[in-house]
Order: sequence, then structure tokens, then C-alpha cells
Amino acid sequence: MDELYKIFNYLFALLDTAQYLIPSVGIGGGIEAKESVDFASVVQYTLIFLAGVGVIFGIGLALTAKKFSVKIDPRVEKVKDVLAHAHCGACGYAGCEQYAEAVVKDPNVSPNLCIPAGAKGAEAVALITGKKAEIREKEFSRIFCQGGLNNSQKRSVYEGIKDCRAVILAGGGDKSCLYGCLGYGTCVRVCPFDAIHMGDNGLPIVDEKKCTGCKKCESACPKKVIEILPASKPVIVACHSKDKGIDTRKFCQSGCIACGICVKICPYEAPKIEKNLSRIDLNKCKVCGICLTKCPTKAIVDLLPERTKAHVITEKCIGCQACKKICPVDAIEGEAKQKHTVNQIKCIGCGICTSKCPVQAIDGTFNAKEVFELAEKKKSRSAKQNTKEVSNNEA
Repeated sequence: MDELYKIFNYLFALLDTAQYLIPSVGIGGGIEAKESVDFASVVQYTLIFLAGVGVIFGIGLALTAKKFSVKIDPRVEKVKDVLAHAHCGACGYAGCEQYAEAVVKDPNVSPNLCIPAGAKGAEAVALITGKKAEIREKEFSRIFCQGGLNNSQKRSVYEGIKDCRAVILAGGGDKSCLYGCLGYGTCVRVCPFDAIHMGDNGLPIVDEKKCTGCKKCESACPKKVIEILPASKPVIVACHSKDKGIDTRKFCQSGCIACGICVKICPYEAPKIEKNLSRIDLNKCKVCGICLTKCPTKAIVDLLPERTKAHVITEKCIGCQACKKICPVDAIEGEAKQKHTVNQIKCIGCGICTSKCPVQAIDGTFNAKEVFELAEKKKSRSAKQNTKEVSNNEA
């Protein structure tokens, strides 16, 4: 502050001197008016004055900037360079710059929050910040509505801005089902990755190859029919209607009527009826897909890209018949204590037999890899525990 005070004193002194350099005229003037003016000298003195003022203010600004400058951690810029620069907000921060500052300065902020950057981006951020990048499961947008143009009804004709948020202001929308997708493509326009397109049936279609789970579409949807869910949980009840079953059936042919069949048939007790709607508990669901085979309105959908069947039972089979007893479609054949086989015509690829086999003898189902890996981890923990017990006994 003392330096600034001195600078302004110099400035005022220069201004005070300038009044003697520039001729003055009129009442109280220091000299008499002349018939002619020496413009060359006036311009010269003016330029000198302006140059002096410019130098003084320049020095002042430079000193001020130096005194009040904020030091930026160079790691912040490095983190920004490896982020997706989508400014989608999926990380929970306003933009990429805010997240970069937070992940560098706050030890509690995880390096894997930039979903669009993927695993490589998380590893790069972890390397820059010295943190550990944990593997994060992919998430996708899921559309909880099947009431398209062909199987749902409209109660009015809307003429206005083609935006779901505008349509909903007109009495809650133009669809008979007050819970269904309006189909005016707001989610398509807000998606920064071009991962959503409108289908021929007037419903959004998600491209999982492009979707990053940034939640932009989820936030923009006024009907809340879009949710971001883990990729490993592709079996969902694609309906949000809270109407009674009879009313839902009037408005939409594919809506959940809360019949409860899925609740009765699920071997894992994952579905539950609440407020006239079935919802699947993702923590309990094993993605077997049995519920969707029995749903009368096809409100339950399977978004698994490929559901392979149990095409082989290996020589590990001990003929315990655990798979035969648990199979919901009687696709397992074989006698006790003998190697079993799978009837490919009956098999629906639910994977229950694979998960229940005590010796991991069934391969080919969509969940086989996961089941085998969990079994190996369990064996490894058990072996370590036994070794520890033996060491303690010897000691």
C-alpha cells in the first residue's frame, strides 16, 4: 500500500507540473492569449504527459498484480488437460476447471469422477495428484417408458414449442398417461455426447457406446422417466405409472399393471410392488430375466446386449443336481452322481444354474466369468485363512 501511495503522489506532482507546461488563457490565466498557437509544442507536451501517466499507471498495475496475485498449482492445468472438457457436471462440480482444482487441493476428492474421460482419464488424474484410481462401473441412461406413438394414447393436441419442459406447462402434457415420456426430444438436445436419438415410435433411444452417464438428460426430463443405472443391471421395469392397473391399461399397452407376477416368480425377491408399480431392487437382482418372461404387458425389459445360454457343463460336474433343482424352465437333464447336460431349446440363459453350481461346472452364461472370479477369490481367502491358522497353531 505504501508503494501505491508513493505512485499516486508522483502522479499528482506530474499533474501539478503540467499546468505550467501548457499555456492557459481566459480570466485568471497565467499568460496573455496569443494570436497563434504552437501546435507542435502542444502535441509534444501532451505526448510527454500521456506517456508519463501511462508509465505510472503501468507500474502501479504491475505492482498491484504482483502483490495480490494468486499462485496456481501447475497440477491443476495438467489435470484439466486430461479431462473430457464436456462441462457436463457429472462429477458434481460446475465445470472441469472447478473439478480440477478440487481434486488437486482436496485429498478427499476422488480422481475418477470425470465419467466421460473414462478409465484412462481417471488413471491420468490419479498419477498427477498422487491418488489411487478405483475402478468405477459404467453407467448408462435408462428410459423408464415404453408408451410410444403405437401403444399409448394422447388426451389433447399440443401446438407450441417442441420441448418437453414447455409441453408440461400445458396441463401436465398431452399424453393420457401423466407419468409417460412426452417425446419432444429435450433429452436429445441437452446430451453433450450425441448419445440419445428419438426413435420412430416417439421415444428416446440411448446409444450405450456414446453414453457416459453424465446425468444431463436425467436432470432435463420433466417427467423423470430417465434414470442413470449401472451397466451390470440391465433388467428394469420400464414404466413410471402410479395409476391403478385398470387405468394404466387404458392409457398404455406396455405399462406396469402391478399384477405381482414378477414378485412371485423371482428367485431373489428383487421386485416389489409400491404405489401400483413394480420396482426392482438392484442390490438383489441377479439379472436372470425370469420376471420378463412372465410379465403379461412386457413392461419389464432386458437391456443386456447378449444373453448367452448355458451351452456346456464341464467335467467338473459331480451330479449333485443343484442346478437341476433350481432351473426355472427344467433345462437341466441328468441322473444323480452323473454328468448333467443342458437342453438348449428350453434354456433361457438366466444364469441361475451357473451361480448355484458348487463346483463352477457350468459355463457359457452371461454371468459365468463373474461367478468364476468370485469363486477364485473365495478360495484364495480361504487358503490364506487356513495358512494363518496353521501358523498360529505352530506358534
